[in-house]
Amino acid sequence: MERWTLLRKGADFERIGKKYGISPRLACLIRNRDVIGDAAIERYLNGTIVDLYDGMLMKDMGKAIDILREKIADGKRIRIIGDYDIDGVNATYILLEGLEKAGAVADSDIPDRITDGYGLNVDLIERAYRDGIDTLVTCDNGIAAAEEIAYGKRLGMTIIVTDHHEVPYAEETGQKVYLLPPADAVIDPKQPGCAYPYKGLCGAAIAYKVVEALTEAMGADASDLDYLIENVAIATVGDVMDLEDENRIFVKEGLQMLRRTHSYGLNALIECTGVEKERLNAYHIGFVLGPCMNAGGRLDTAKRTLRLLRAAGKKEADILAGDLKALNDSRKDLTDVAVEKAKHQVEATGMLADRVLVIYLPDCHESLAGIVAGRIRETYYRPVLVLTDSECAVKGSGRSIDAYNMYEELSRCKELLLRFGGHKLAAGISLERNNVEKLRLMLNENCVMTPEDLMEKVTIDMELPFSCVSESLVQELSLLEPFGKGNTKPVFAARNVELLSGRILGRNKNVLKMQVRDTTYTTMEALLFRGVEEFLEYLEQKYGKPAVHSFLNGKDGGMSVSVTFYPDINEYRGRVTPQIVITHYR
Repeated sequence: MERWTLLRKGADFERIGKKYGISPRLACLIRNRDVIGDAAIERYLNGTIVDLYDGMLMKDMGKAIDILREKIADGKRIRIIGDYDIDGVNATYILLEGLEKAGAVADSDIPDRITDGYGLNVDLIERAYRDGIDTLVTCDNGIAAAEEIAYGKRLGMTIIVTDHHEVPYAEETGQKVYLLPPADAVIDPKQPGCAYPYKGLCGAAIAYKVVEALTEAMGADASDLDYLIENVAIATVGDVMDLEDENRIFVKEGLQMLRRTHSYGLNALIECTGVEKERLNAYHIGFVLGPCMNAGGRLDTAKRTLRLLRAAGKKEADILAGDLKALNDSRKDLTDVAVEKAKHQVEATGMLADRVLVIYLPDCHESLAGIVAGRIRETYYRPVLVLTDSECAVKGSGRSIDAYNMYEELSRCKELLLRFGGHKLAAGISLERNNVEKLRLMLNENCVMTPEDLMEKVTIDMELPFSCVSESLVQELSLLEPFGKGNTKPVFAARNVELLSGRILGRNKNVLKMQVRDTTYTTMEALLFRGVEEFLEYLEQKYGKPAVHSFLNGKDGGMSVSVTFYPDINEYRGRVTPQIVITHYR
C-alpha cells in the first residue's frame, strides 16, 4: 500500500522565477525541497567551491591541525585507520594524499571486514605500535571506539578521530549523556558543542576538511587539493548522504571533475564498467561505480580499492578495475540468492506480522547483509536487520525507513548487543546467537510505529498535464541535479491516464513501452522500467485479461490509471521527442 501526498508549499514563485531566471514551476520545485530564502536559493542553484564552509569551525579542528603540524615537523610516523566501505576508502585516500603533500611520513591500514570487523580494534592498534607508529588518525570511524582508543593512549600513542557517525550516549534520568572517546582530538560535527553549520557530511568530506585546513595552516595553496573533491562526491553519493547544502556543492562540483578526471584508477573503472564519461552522474556512482568500489571490502579487501585510487599508471589501474568489476559481478549473484532466502523466511514464518523484520541467514556472506536488508526494506517497506554467522558471533546490518530511528532503537536494546553503531537509517551490530530471537522480540515490543508509518509515502510535487512535457522542461529540470537522497527527482502526477497501447521490450522482458493519453487529450510515449509483471497483473485484476491482451496488441482496451512520472527525452536517429517515465500507478 502507498500513501500519495500532493505537496502544497507556498511562496512567491513569480518573483523567485524572475529573480533567478527560472520558471515559476521550477521555483515551486525548489520550495518543495525546503530551500527557502534568497541566500539558500542562490546557494542551491549556483553554489560552488567558494561557498563551502570553513573546516576550522569544527570542534577540535585547530587542536588536530596543531598536532599534525608538530608530528610532521618532528618526522613522526602517522598511520590512517580507515574503513572498508566506499566512504572509508575514499576518506583514507584523501588523508593520505593531503598528509603526504604536507610532508608527513604517512601510511594506512584498513580493517578486514571479516577478521577485524568495523572500525578500530586492539589488533589494529597493536599492529601500528609494533610498526613504530606514533600517531593514529581515524576516518569514517573512531567515535564509538572509546575502549580501543584508551588502550592506544596507554601505549603512548597520539590519536586523532575524524568521523561522521552518531556519538554514543547513555541515558541518565531521561537525559542523553554523550560518550566521547579519549582521543587527543575528536572531529565529528555531530558531537555536542561543534559549531559547524552543516552536520550531514560523510567521512570523506570531513577528511577533506582536515587536509584543507592543514594545507592552509602550512602556508600552502589549498586549491591544490581541489581534485580530491571528486572523491568526496563519490563517497557522499556512495554512502547515501543527503544531497543538500554543502553535500550538494561537493557532488555537483565533484561530478564535473569526474567527467574530466586524471585519476588512472577512476578512468579505468569508468571505462571497464561502460559508463559514458561525459554523461556520468550521481546514478552511476550509486549503482555502477560505487558497488565496484565497495566490492573489494565485501568479498576481498578494501585495500584493493585504495590501490586502485592510488594507481600510478594505466596498466596497474586496468587490472585492479577489472578485478573489482569481477568481484562485484560475483557479489550480485550471491546477493540475489540471499534476497530470495530472506523473502522466503519473511513469508513462510509469519514474520510479516512484525513491524521490524529481524532476519537470520546464517549462511549469508556477512558483507552482503546490508545490501540484502536494503532490498528487503524496499519489498516490504519496514525496518530490516539481516543477521548472519561470523567467526565469533552473529553479525548484521540494518536498513530503516523514515519513521524509525534505527540507531536510537538499537540503543534501547544494547544489553543484548556486543557492539553496534550507525545512524537513523542504517546500522551495524554484533550479538550472541542466543540473543537473536530476544532482539527481534524486544525491537517489536518497543516499536511505536503506526500502520500509516508502514505505508510507503509517495510525495508528489505537482500535477502536470502532458502538454507541458517538453525538451525545454527537461533541460530546466537539470538545474535541480544532482539527484539522490535528500534531493530526489521531482515527482509529477496525472489522473485518469488512458492506456492506448503497449508492448514489452528488453532482453529480460522487463520494460513496458506505452502510448498514453491524459485528460487534456495529449498523447505521450511512456516507459515503465520496474515491476512490469506486477503492473500487468494489476490491470488484469481491474479490467480483465481481454483488455490487457488488446492493449499489448496495439489496441485500446479501455483501461486507465493515475500515474506519477518524470519527464524525459527520447533521442533516436537524431530525432528528439519528449516522453515520460512512470514511477508509480494506482
